[in-house]
Amino acid sequence: MDREAIKALIERGYEARRTGDIDGIITVFHPEGKFALAGSKESFAVAGVSTGHQELRATLAGLIANFEFVQREILATIIDDDRAAVHARVKVRFVPKNETVTTELLDLWKFADGKIIELIEFVDTALINAVMR
Repeated sequence: MDREAIKALIERGYEARRTGDIDGIITVFHPEGKFALAGSKESFAVAGVSTGHQELRATLAGLIANFEFVQREILATIIDDDRAAVHARVKVRFVPKNETVTTELLDLWKFADGKIIELIEFVDTALINAVMR
């Protein structure tokens, strides 16, 4: 994939996430794609890895139901061969409490066959834990 194709795929994924379009998210992932929310499962309940469309759908549906991305400002994007890193400032609403926070994320992407084969998201686990309590 070239740089523009990778950038367009990232943008499609972010737009699908913003609008809560689970099918749109799944279509940008490779059938064997992985999504990981980085962190220790012992201290951050939503941390973990989901692999394949079925697991991705279940995990992402849960995240969409609980966390609405109100705003995303891309601060930096680095694309190198089949990998990308995106640093963003986001405003996220925790739906069950209707509480909104602003934080920064780092997404590490890997691509294969024109799809996302791996996405690892790093979040402020302490902030998210505090909002979820």
